[in-house]
Amino acid sequence: MREHPRLRTGAHEGVILFSVSGQKFAIAAGAVNEIRSCEELRDFNLGTVTERVDKLRYTLERSGTTYFVVDAGRHFNLRASIRGRVLILRNSTAAVLVDSTDRMVDIFALHGLPRAFTGEERIWYRGLAVIAGEVVPVVNPAAFLNKAEQEIVRSGLERLQGVGSL
Repeated sequence: MREHPRLRTGAHEGVILFSVSGQKFAIAAGAVNEIRSCEELRDFNLGTVTERVDKLRYTLERSGTTYFVVDAGRHFNLRASIRGRVLILRNSTAAVLVDSTDRMVDIFALHGLPRAFTGEERIWYRGLAVIAGEVVPVVNPAAFLNKAEQEIVRSGLERLQGVGSL
């Protein structure tokens, strides 16, 4: 008997479609606080800290909060792309740099990942959705900057700010 990946159906969920290096992705609309242009990005370099978390290249200040901007292309191991928009994540200090945002749509089913997904992608994606006849990965927003990476970056930033205030 063939085993089918998990399929969750029922209530719909609003998702925002975005692209990175020509690839389309979706993220839960409720996971995104706002979408911004890239004009306010600041270069971010903490030496060995940013080498350890190499997907971080920028920060963004909004309403007194520093957001660490994850380059989605680096996160998903895709070729270099054009920075176009920043998704500021809700309840997080992470934001995500993407090429473009497309639109918001409702999905009615989230398909489990096939067994062929065996590596990091099992953490990156919540599942797959079919949108306008196309299979689109639905990302896990918590995977962009996990707790360990957040701690590395925070401690590096605190060290840097401590040095600057001497």
